[in-house]
Amino acid sequence: MKKLFFIVWLVSLSVLASAQGNPKGNLYIIGGGDRSDALMKEMLNTASLKASDYIIVLPMASEVPDVGFGTISAQLKKLDNRTIRNFNFSKHDVNDQKWIDSLAGAKLIYILGGDQNRFMKSVLNTPVYTAIHKAYQNGATIAGTSAGAAVMSKYMITGKQLLDTVYKETFNKLWDKNIEFAEGMGLLQNTIIDQHFLKRNRYNRLISALAAHPDLVCVGIDESTAIIVHGNKATVAGESQVIRLANPKNLKKTDKGLLKFKQADFGIFTAGDVIDIKP
Repeated sequence: MKKLFFIVWLVSLSVLASAQGNPKGNLYIIGGGDRSDALMKEMLNTASLKASDYIIVLPMASEVPDVGFGTISAQLKKLDNRTIRNFNFSKHDVNDQKWIDSLAGAKLIYILGGDQNRFMKSVLNTPVYTAIHKAYQNGATIAGTSAGAAVMSKYMITGKQLLDTVYKETFNKLWDKNIEFAEGMGLLQNTIIDQHFLKRNRYNRLISALAAHPDLVCVGIDESTAIIVHGNKATVAGESQVIRLANPKNLKKTDKGLLKFKQADFGIFTAGDVIDIKP
């Protein structure tokens, strides 16, 4: 039975991969920090929920998932009093078909903050991963904040420096091969997301990501701010700014492993601005 389920899951994943280029849904990616009611109302508007639609919260990134769910559900209920479900797959069977079907049928899926590595440990190579992609392909809005923003990318920034064993919220050097990536949700195949961006001064980290993947677009989202992704465009919402880096020219490294390049695309954007990304 387990073998049959695994085969079905692989087939489903293959189908989703073939449709990857044309999702009907949106991504609502929040940079962390305080979430104003206006920012969350815009998320609900983006999702265009009908009367029968429901919201699912995935809390697996959080150290205190029940507390995190309580906080976000209380805020959302002030704005839209509909069913909000807490699907904690860290404590629940990822092969529960009823839960998987409900997740795939949700029109708004919200991923809490915390630790992006913890979240991916719960969902990678499971039917949960496939169900999120299916929902996105079918028109759902997939939202996330902080760690829930980081997981959107295929190349997910883990936060760890490979050449420095001491964790820092930002990087203190621009070294070659210093940034660690792990496999994220891959809802964005060709754009790398960083969060808490201006608040935690993460320029060195995002530049390191760009140097590691110079053909991709790198986007840093500040706190209390979001990007709304549809296709190859992202619209900025919220109170602060979004940074876009792309196309480094003449990228090199010195004999000591220091990064350098001649120039790159650099933009600072605020609410209402539309950014070119690579989905």
